[in-house]
Amino acid sequence: MAKPEDVTAEDARVAAQIEVDVGVGHIAEVYASALLGATENAGRTEQVLDEFDMVVEVLGRYSKLESILVSALISHDKKVGIIDRVFQRMASPLMVNFLKVVSRHGRLDCLWAIHVRTGELLDELRGRVPVRLTTTAPISDAQAGRIAENLQTMLGGEPILERTTDAKLIGGAVIRVGDTVYDGSVANQLKIIREQIVDRSVHEIQSRRNRFRNSTGN
Repeated sequence: MAKPEDVTAEDARVAAQIEVDVGVGHIAEVYASALLGATENAGRTEQVLDEFDMVVEVLGRYSKLESILVSALISHDKKVGIIDRVFQRMASPLMVNFLKVVSRHGRLDCLWAIHVRTGELLDELRGRVPVRLTTTAPISDAQAGRIAENLQTMLGGEPILERTTDAKLIGGAVIRVGDTVYDGSVANQLKIIREQIVDRSVHEIQSRRNRFRNSTGN
């Protein structure tokens, strides 16, 4: 039976064969899927993804370290040494080995994208749906909970709410799920009403013109 680390390495080898002109998103998809496959087999997905969070946090804090790891001028062997020194104490062998596999195939420059896609795939795997909820003013946890309950039935998954505010809404709320926006704000309702009034006015004017033409025989 293959070890989780071997599964990760094998899937990463497939990713390394992708043409260089393929988008970062596709590369991130392959590596993220490989990592999740390995962590699920090991039963340590949440732990390893917490470690991944720490890895990108360290890279974000120390830009020189990130520059070294993504540099094509630094050999893989030197990068392996750096990965061991920096991350071995804070991450499991599975996570450290994954970083080395990504390094071996020269894809550390895609690490941020891989991190984001891993989180997205885990949400899909666990039936979680990221939702951005925008309201005029901050709402209580109880209100957010009621909204989440209503959304769960509609979405067929567990809504993970990201709450934001926008005073321009006037009232109501705007809910974004992926690329879909459900706009229930007063401002949007007023806009819809205005459009309906304009449409009715245009229709009425056209109807009068038609009646006039029919009465004159033109």
